[in-house]
Amino acid sequence: MALVGAGPGDEQLVTARASALLAQADVVVTDRLVPRGLLARLPADVRVVDVGKTSGSHPVPQHEINQILVEEARAGRAVVRLKGGDPYVLGRGGEERLACEAAGVEVEVVPGISSAVAVPAAAGIPVTHRGLARGYTVVTGHDELPALPTGGDHTLVVLMGVATLRRTAALLVEHGRSPAMPVAVVESGCTPQQRVTVGTLADIADRAEAVGVASPAVVVVGDVVRLSHARTGAGTMPAGVLDLGGEVALGVRPSLRVGAVA
Repeated sequence: MALVGAGPGDEQLVTARASALLAQADVVVTDRLVPRGLLARLPADVRVVDVGKTSGSHPVPQHEINQILVEEARAGRAVVRLKGGDPYVLGRGGEERLACEAAGVEVEVVPGISSAVAVPAAAGIPVTHRGLARGYTVVTGHDELPALPTGGDHTLVVLMGVATLRRTAALLVEHGRSPAMPVAVVESGCTPQQRVTVGTLADIADRAEAVGVASPAVVVVGDVVRLSHARTGAGTMPAGVLDLGGEVALGVRPSLRVGAVA
């Protein structure tokens, strides 16, 4: 069985090893956030098993996913477990590998480009930047928030955080982050549908609600958001630092195809 990272959204960002394994697969067990083009180009005789999850909806529980992987591999089939981003970055890939190995199934792990870093980058936001941020933390839940550094020089990346955005912003302010700290929400990152909404901890939830922000999206909190490629109604922001003092730019990123040649 191969545990394969499908990258952040653009199929051109899938590794060569991932492509080779997909070409040899008998069964592909896939998540919701993998590039659809990868699945569309699979040979007709490849069986695709969709076990994708959405917020609050897990139609195939994790233990059943583990069982599917084990049973398919034990039947002698070439199995690819295809997961968005990197399988080991908040993707439960480690659990799936251990379950397979406990059942005697050998596992090859193929890393993928994590959306935690790639999606902010596609929006012009480096998670670290000299003079602005010296480190970053990636989370999905709220339990970790009180223990995190509170300065703008430590970037916070929240995956699967749209539904809880208002609560996340309130908790960060409650535990020491400035209400004026910049925040970006990057929807459908690394795809032509990418859109960036920019605000502060004080107003990002209202701004996101006003424009209908939806999953999948990555939330970035910290001073590095000032480097975003966000736009205003008057047109593209000047290159360099995004001015978030006073009125905050509501950013809608134009269509973007990562890797495309202009």
